[in-house]
Amino acid sequence: MPRPPARPGPTAEVAAFLDKVARMPSVRTANARPGRLIFAVDATASRQPAWDRACALTGEMFIATRDLGGLAVSLAYWRGFGEFAATPFLTDGAELARRMAGVTCLGGHTQILRALRHAASETQRERIGALVLVGDAVEEEIDALCQAAGELGLRGTPVFCFHEGNDAVAGNAFRQIAKVSGGAYAPFDSASAETLRDLLRAVAVFAAGGRAALARLGGPAALRIAGQLPAPKAAR
Repeated sequence: MPRPPARPGPTAEVAAFLDKVARMPSVRTANARPGRLIFAVDATASRQPAWDRACALTGEMFIATRDLGGLAVSLAYWRGFGEFAATPFLTDGAELARRMAGVTCLGGHTQILRALRHAASETQRERIGALVLVGDAVEEEIDALCQAAGELGLRGTPVFCFHEGNDAVAGNAFRQIAKVSGGAYAPFDSASAETLRDLLRAVAVFAAGGRAALARLGGPAALRIAGQLPAPKAAR
């Protein structure tokens, strides 16, 4: 049986990923305060299994950033009929996981635009190092989403879109949101908790310590994400 075509080697993938990160602004602050990250997750009905997995993985973000000054994470989610909520910025992984465990997914439409606007509002008060979007669907107007994501990028807040499943419409929208914000896109399989763990760890390290810390991280996150990133923008 013929072998499938060989994929680019890990070295090339890692180099592409780190080159992308090198073009992002550093989010490390001079006073070494914890990096701030908004973790925005789709909590509509189809997301319950993935939500449960994410609950178990949130602590990984905090563990990965302990030597970088720590991390403060605000959980944001949408579900049901127009319901959108966000926690305060938390520095305790157990508390974040506890709050996530108390949320039950409900049927409803996506509210990604609301999450993007929430992040813009927060970063006006104090800089947000990164916005993570995790979801499997996009049911909103792509032009409005890209406008809001681009405005976040101008404020120095890249959006990292982690797409569960293989919905082509959602994949296209998430790619564009990531690109215009200066962030990154990566799909993950619903059966692979390891993939989501690596993605969250990588972005947490970036939010806490900037591009240099992420370059030092290496490991599976770089290998799994790099090949799926949009092409790096030219240096300004």
